[in-house]
Amino acid sequence: MVKIIWVKDKYPKNLEIRQVYGIVFDSVGRILLRIENKPGNKKFYCFGGGTPESFDKDVEATLRREMIEEVNTTLKSEVVVVGHQIIENDGNRPPYAQLRMTALIDNIGEKLPDPDNGEIYDRVLVNPQKAIELLGWGEVGKNQIENAVRLAEKHFNLKIDPNAPDLPV
Repeated sequence: MVKIIWVKDKYPKNLEIRQVYGIVFDSVGRILLRIENKPGNKKFYCFGGGTPESFDKDVEATLRREMIEEVNTTLKSEVVVVGHQIIENDGNRPPYAQLRMTALIDNIGEKLPDPDNGEIYDRVLVNPQKAIELLGWGEVGKNQIENAVRLAEKHFNLKIDPNAPDLPV
């Protein structure tokens, strides 16, 4: 069984980074979620992000590229590491890391096909508590979002408006 260990505020050392995902905020503290529409009208919510490529300068470049490719969203200048998940017991793979970063959204453009798979994802901005519920990742997801909120408040002087309405974008 796959084991996931959350490590906050740290960049993974001595582990291959297989994912870089962004917990990114708009100006009132809503988090951008990507929505995948599944068979039977089911929706799967996740952050924008993806796999590092050899041509990416660093993990920040990976995040910026993936945010444009998947959800056509650009980020403001500062990007902060939220932490990482260590993934163990994933088949025959050695343990690896999934990095989480946070930033403020600069611009959300029109929905465009992901160049990787041609999918056009729906997107929504929701408050942090609703993001926790929609993701359904239990304590691991709750810890990631709560740490991203703390960092966004500290680094970006972000004030979360818990009453900001959901906003499909």
